[in-house]
Amino acid sequence: AALPSRRRGGEGAVMGAAAVSRCSSDEGGSSPSFRCTRSPLTEGDKYMCMFTYASQGGTNEQWQMSLGTSEDHQHFTCTIWRPQGKSYLYFTQFKAEVRGAEIEYAMAYSKAAFERESDVPLKTEEYEVTKTAVAHRPGAFKAELSKLVIVAKASRTEL
Repeated sequence: AALPSRRRGGEGAVMGAAAVSRCSSDEGGSSPSFRCTRSPLTEGDKYMCMFTYASQGGTNEQWQMSLGTSEDHQHFTCTIWRPQGKSYLYFTQFKAEVRGAEIEYAMAYSKAAFERESDVPLKTEEYEVTKTAVAHRPGAFKAELSKLVIVAKASRTEL
């Protein structure tokens, strides 16, 4: 469930605008799931970032998603993370999708930076990246996820 977002200034030198959503994992039944969506930052932006997952157990964790655009609106960054660092959910699957753009870079982490701790990346064989999605790789993903970062370039619109 996405909660109200707030606007804040740019992140880094290339970010023109950023928005943050707070999301919570839903505890319900044997397989809690979660969906969080951010779009668009301004009327001219046609990007969307969507994150879905399923897990065993449930902790009602708070997660955040931010979406930022470059000043020329040709690139955007979608970051999904648990502000407290490590997630205690046992993920059975995850997928982050972008619309209106193609992924140029993506990285998934089992642990997000918190206090003096650093980001801990997943092994590349644990997830796969396509032009429009980052998802767990069945059989290789070790059920830990705390952060996802995606950088995507605007899709060319054909006349």
